[in-house]
Amino acid sequence: MTLATLTAKEPKIQYPDSKPGDTIDLLHGIHVPDPYRWLEDLNSEDTSKWVKAQNTVTESYLTKIPGRGPLEKHLTKLWNVERFGVPFLEGGRYFFTKNDGLQNQSVLYSTTSLESKPTVLLDPNTFSADGTVALSDYEVSPDGKQIAYSTSASGSDWIEWKVREIETGNDLPDHLLWSKFSGASWSKDGKGFYYGRFPTPKKGQKMTAQNIHKKIYHHTLGTSQDQDRLVYERPEHPKQGLYAWVSEDGNYLLIQVSRGTDTKNGLFYKDLSKPDSEVVELLPNFDASYDFVSSLGSTFLIRTDLDAPKQKVISIELNKPEPSNWKTIIPESPETLRSVSHIGGILIANYLKDARTEIRRFGLDGTQLPPVKLPGLGTASGFGGKSGQNETFFYFTSFTTPGAVYRYDVKSNTPVLFKSPKTQFRPKNYQSKQIFVTSKDGTKVPMFVVHKKGLKLDGNNPTLLYAYGGFNISLRPSYSPATIAWLDMGGVYVMANLRGGGEYGEDWHEAGMKLKKQNVFDDFIACAEHLIAKNYTSSSKLAIAGGSNGGLLVGACMVQRPELYGACLPAVGVMDMLRFHKFTIGWAWQAEYGKPDDASDFKNLLRYSPYHNLKPTNYPATMVITSDHDDRVVPSHSFKFAAALQAAQKGTAPSLIRIESKAGHGAGTPTSKRIEAIVDKYSFLSKTLGFEIKL
Repeated sequence: MTLATLTAKEPKIQYPDSKPGDTIDLLHGIHVPDPYRWLEDLNSEDTSKWVKAQNTVTESYLTKIPGRGPLEKHLTKLWNVERFGVPFLEGGRYFFTKNDGLQNQSVLYSTTSLESKPTVLLDPNTFSADGTVALSDYEVSPDGKQIAYSTSASGSDWIEWKVREIETGNDLPDHLLWSKFSGASWSKDGKGFYYGRFPTPKKGQKMTAQNIHKKIYHHTLGTSQDQDRLVYERPEHPKQGLYAWVSEDGNYLLIQVSRGTDTKNGLFYKDLSKPDSEVVELLPNFDASYDFVSSLGSTFLIRTDLDAPKQKVISIELNKPEPSNWKTIIPESPETLRSVSHIGGILIANYLKDARTEIRRFGLDGTQLPPVKLPGLGTASGFGGKSGQNETFFYFTSFTTPGAVYRYDVKSNTPVLFKSPKTQFRPKNYQSKQIFVTSKDGTKVPMFVVHKKGLKLDGNNPTLLYAYGGFNISLRPSYSPATIAWLDMGGVYVMANLRGGGEYGEDWHEAGMKLKKQNVFDDFIACAEHLIAKNYTSSSKLAIAGGSNGGLLVGACMVQRPELYGACLPAVGVMDMLRFHKFTIGWAWQAEYGKPDDASDFKNLLRYSPYHNLKPTNYPATMVITSDHDDRVVPSHSFKFAAALQAAQKGTAPSLIRIESKAGHGAGTPTSKRIEAIVDKYSFLSKTLGFEIKL
């Protein structure tokens, strides 16, 4: 049966009854209908029945699409490759993750020598039968005897901390709850660690209640959580975020204070060499971003964008902390400085040049040293470790380069291949290039275009355009089995670096936030129009995709320009811009989007809010994607948008919603669920964009 005959015989989709309510809010003098408010109650029987009914419709639609079997087989083959994480050294032992290929979760290994056979330290695949409990974070004690590790169930942001003896592999009785957005940082003596936690949520509100009043505690090994010592809190600022860690020398507890997702933060410290020392508010003005790099005795090295939108490194002497005494160690560059490590007595700086990595080296006094020669044009990450270590590791990847791990010798400035996947992938069969598109206001926006060699620019290529555009997050080239599968289907993959991201520093970020958010949508629309104008594709063959803030991007653009796309895949998106601040950590995003309770921000948010701007018209084929355990962007955003879209759709294109069970915002999703989701997405696109899956 061909795709054409299957489509011709298919009956009209009968969507579940979403029974619109009569809720209308009066906001800043404007009556705003919210007919699907009832879908915000995630615990109600009505919502549960709606979710089940929607999934039944979506599953029925997807399973009938031909070619799913070969697609799943091909994707599984691409995925089934041994993959390594970046090793690190602590307490005389190396630690790294490895996935045999199709394991649901990567396994953490330990070894005393890189030449020795490693032993399994933590295998998250044993945490649950279906692989939905993930290893979230871990921190090894300074003496290498214990590891504090956290787990997350079903993709939730909530984590539970436990402690394991590294030598025996046995867990200690320690068990800490209600932690979120927190690491663990050991005290110098190894007798305990610092971490952050929130108050216990009320019954039934675990997935929706606002995450406020975070506090920093110290947990002493062998004690119960109710005995943990409160180290720092800011009760007068319940919505400020706190993140704490111990400096390498163990002398300072650093506390980064954030106001939502604003890049401008405070940086405080506590002198741990003095038991009763008070927390010192070193940088309390929230006038720039301040990222601690290292301490040289009583001197702090800080990466900041103060008077340097693309970042610089300064030194602050704690005994003379006034700005007049600050010294610039690494000045601002035309390229964007994204991170700095203090390794082997030098500073290793990771820069972005048009979204590609450059690694530069500096002496502690700022003297420029020869750069690190990378394997090619792509993305490098890692370079962690201690200031006295002469070796570190980094990971390198690009769209057509499977990720490999390199061991790097600081003194000789020499990277050597350490681990690379044994794959049948042939890079020579594919090509990628970067092009620049002119946006509505004349701004040049970069995007990467990837496809098989020999592509004909005839306007008939199914094309998947992906972007994010927000929160100072930079999208960089990386290898993905999912991308390669799309290319092997004959598709073109495009990744756009929109304003709102961090690719060109804080100015680029600020040009796409708050009252300037429309710039991001204009950039994305310009990228779509360019692909069509240059005959890479046509509107009927073009799909757009994005997740979280990128889901908002897709939702806003499909509402503003529905005729421009053949299909839309908004995933875990922020779709209700008037109520996002009322759930979990949503209040923190007001630093990025603006405040719905402020009149001027409200009008701007209402202008582009995807949920509120749907109207009766012909919308492109759409599959909204979310998860039932997403407590970052609560699924009611997607529920309400999907219900409103189905009511507004006047054309024949499908308006579906795919709701994953026992999954969250994306982190920790098992391999099996990831493959299933990609098969569903690509099957949906093959049908709605009108091409057969041939692999």
